[in-house]
Amino acid sequence: MACISIHNFMLLLLFLFHFTPTSAQVPIFLYSFCQNSTEKSLTASYKSNVNKLLLWINSDSAAGTEFNNNKIGSNNTTSDDVYGNYDCRADVTGSFCQFCINTAVKEIAQRCLNSDTAVIFYDVCIIRYSNKNFFGNVSITPSWNVTGSKKIKDSTELTKVEDYIGILIRKVTVETNQSWGASEFNSNETGKRYGFLQCARELDKEGCRQCLEAVLDLVPKCCGTKVAWEVVVPSCGIKFDDQKFFQLNDQSGSSSLKPNQAKQEGASNKKTLIIILVSVLMAVALLCCCVYYYWRKNGLCKGGFLLRKTLNIDDTLNGDLPTIPFSVIQHATNYFSSSSKLGEGGFGPVFKGTLPDGTEIAVKRLAETSGQGSEEFKNEVIFIAKLQHRNLVRLLGCCIEGNEKILVYEYMPNSSLDFHLFDEEQHKKLDWTLRLSIINGIARGLLYLHQDSRLRVIHRDLKASNVLLDDEMNPKISDFGLARKFEKGQSQTKTKRVIGTYGYMAPEYAMAGLFSVKSDVFSFGVLVLEIVYGKRNGEFILSEHRQSLLLYTWKLWCEGKSLELIDPIHKKSYIESEVMKCIHIGLLCVQQDAADRPTMSTVVAMLGSDTMPIPKPKQPAFSVGRMTEDDPTLKSYKDNYVDEVPITIVSPR
Repeated sequence: MACISIHNFMLLLLFLFHFTPTSAQVPIFLYSFCQNSTEKSLTASYKSNVNKLLLWINSDSAAGTEFNNNKIGSNNTTSDDVYGNYDCRADVTGSFCQFCINTAVKEIAQRCLNSDTAVIFYDVCIIRYSNKNFFGNVSITPSWNVTGSKKIKDSTELTKVEDYIGILIRKVTVETNQSWGASEFNSNETGKRYGFLQCARELDKEGCRQCLEAVLDLVPKCCGTKVAWEVVVPSCGIKFDDQKFFQLNDQSGSSSLKPNQAKQEGASNKKTLIIILVSVLMAVALLCCCVYYYWRKNGLCKGGFLLRKTLNIDDTLNGDLPTIPFSVIQHATNYFSSSSKLGEGGFGPVFKGTLPDGTEIAVKRLAETSGQGSEEFKNEVIFIAKLQHRNLVRLLGCCIEGNEKILVYEYMPNSSLDFHLFDEEQHKKLDWTLRLSIINGIARGLLYLHQDSRLRVIHRDLKASNVLLDDEMNPKISDFGLARKFEKGQSQTKTKRVIGTYGYMAPEYAMAGLFSVKSDVFSFGVLVLEIVYGKRNGEFILSEHRQSLLLYTWKLWCEGKSLELIDPIHKKSYIESEVMKCIHIGLLCVQQDAADRPTMSTVVAMLGSDTMPIPKPKQPAFSVGRMTEDDPTLKSYKDNYVDEVPITIVSPR
């Protein structure tokens, strides 16, 4: 079963519902289940019948029907027949029911595209289809539950709850002809409690009773310690809370629904109509703002709870841990279509998307075959959520639902630095002024990580492809999957397994697993020389020079020929003293001995001063990342990652 914390969110919805017409609400996705009952692939005929069924559900609900079932296929029973139904919660009528069904149809079509059996739950509606006739049958699997955060006072309260619900079940299945019931319960010990239950409207009374009692039996196992909870299965569901969440005329028990407010009031005159329209628009705006704020702060779906539970992230991060529902991300990226795909990384594919408010986003979706996993995903969430700087990429949200692990960033329209730096055409657009600005921005971002942030962070994977460029070509350091936090006073640490990108790794890290702030300084030095010369260190050794970019730069430096390697196309735009200073600083950063390398605070000071004396550099590392001429990694020079030992959870200094 899936569980999420909903108490605070329910309070928010209750507040909004008091001021907002039903039509202005947004259906909330709860759970979906997709299955193939056989090993055979679906036939084209079955897929066609599923599509026809979903179209029928849309059109039938649009006519104002709140529940129905249908069979699509031949008159005789065949394996290509599809049985399906839809149902709305009994206290939801009219356009909101239709809206929920329409939303669920779109979602189930995407989630369960190749399944012969599927069910999708929203907070106020359900859609189900199968290749077997389930009409009139009781189905109690799959089940889904959700709990609030408030705990009951003692075990006797659970007994009272079971008694309350038992009374309501008997009332529905014995005393009335309805398939649902709602009541307010009063107790001196517990105060007011509210219960709501409903069966699939195709079930008879006995089937409804069996289903509801089966659901009630699940409560002690999943939700027995909580005041607020909900358990749903395909054939029925029960919800219980200390806050009123349903819409009924009579609070004493099961009763008729409130009449639709829009129909009741009507538009008797033009003035009244204008007032209603303005009120609705304001309510929608308020709802959107509040829901968006809640997504950002606590998460609107089960992602926030599961993220902390599954990845063992400290609850103190709650305010810094925005989560976004998977369905929102699906819609934003056009269901991860190929046309939305920006590229592929070690984490998995990256997609461009647009949120409902028009915000453009970049979505990193963890691939099942990715060499990176939960540890790297956790690092991204922890570090980027806590680190805010103009030269660091900004995390807008994250999501984990089922097997999905997704990170949502601000969209960088100018892609990554390596795209511009090493492309035969794009590099021409990077004049010296822009290159120097990028160097300075990266330096400031690293200084923030090492010294000025809430956490002291070692990035460990600084490279051209991990520097993104915004619409004004400002650099932003990204990809914190390999980052590590240093405690106050800690100077270096050692790992049993080296992980990172060859060509950017400091020699002490590549050979002995030692890393520190000076490891990042080394990577920065490599990046500076790559930016100055427009040459990739990892590929330079394969050129006619037969040396790494670092050693060849050192050779030219010693011979007083440092400017020879610069692309002639840029010689008109650069200022010689600035270029020489950057080369000088780059060589200081890639020195063999980590102790000889400057700190980033010194680097930033040297970059910003024309009078500060700069020490003479020593020879750079001879070997970076165990590179040899026969090393097959040099032929393609792609990122090389290996697993590493787990780390402890970070906390602010």
